[in-house]
Amino acid sequence: MSTSTYIPALGRLLIALIFVMSGLSKIAAPANTIAYIQSAGAPFAPGAFAVAVIVEVIGGLALLVGFQTRLTAAALAIFTLAAAVLFHNNMADQNQMIHFLKNLAITGGLLQVAAFGAGAFSLDNRRKSVAVPA
Repeated sequence: MSTSTYIPALGRLLIALIFVMSGLSKIAAPANTIAYIQSAGAPFAPGAFAVAVIVEVIGGLALLVGFQTRLTAAALAIFTLAAAVLFHNNMADQNQMIHFLKNLAITGGLLQVAAFGAGAFSLDNRRKSVAVPA
């Protein structure tokens, strides 16, 4: 096996890490997260909190193991772009601008995963290789 066989799995791991860690930190401090969502003016903050936790933890883990990878990456890309626009839109604040650009970069990486798939080390690839009896 060549090194390029391992690169998609490493890429998925590195991108998934930010989602799983972010989701777990939201679970650890729900009141703070809900207050932040409210401060950004997002409607129904408790519901937005629940959606964010589910998308980040479940989506991050699905991306990590390569399950429904193209769909998962596309959903996470939409989520990440929405988060950039809703929560990091103050371009006068350099920190917010950096977070906005970071989210755009993550979105770009996720779109690459959505376009090219999970790679060799993934549940998606494992399911393809299992023969289905006729």
